[in-house]
Amino acid sequence: MSTDTTESTDTAGTAGAAEAAGTPGTAGAAGHHGPHGYSSHKADHLKRLRRIEGQARGLQRMVEEDVYCIDILTQVSATTKALQSFALSLLEEHIKHCVADAVNEGGEAMDAKVAEAMAAISRLLRS
Repeated sequence: MSTDTTESTDTAGTAGAAEAAGTPGTAGAAGHHGPHGYSSHKADHLKRLRRIEGQARGLQRMVEEDVYCIDILTQVSATTKALQSFALSLLEEHIKHCVADAVNEGGEAMDAKVAEAMAAISRLLRS
């Protein structure tokens, strides 16, 4: 997992994460650029993502070093929980900022943002 914004050859696995993170150049409604709900906490989010990246690299190291499978699974669980926590934080900020702004606008903008948030929630529940 890398924190740079270059495109990955594993688009199926990274597109959703990039979209959730609001990475420029990604598909879907996340193509909007500018201040987002997470912008005021960007440094904190990047710090969390770097920590998660370290956990993923630790998993690679564990496999390379033939660590006991249950120990690797424990680390997978911790990494998954960290990603889920990050996603929930990002979703909360999206609702407080983007969805709230759209609700103030009303009409189609509101409907679109609520539908977008519900789709994101649905994806998170399936993961």
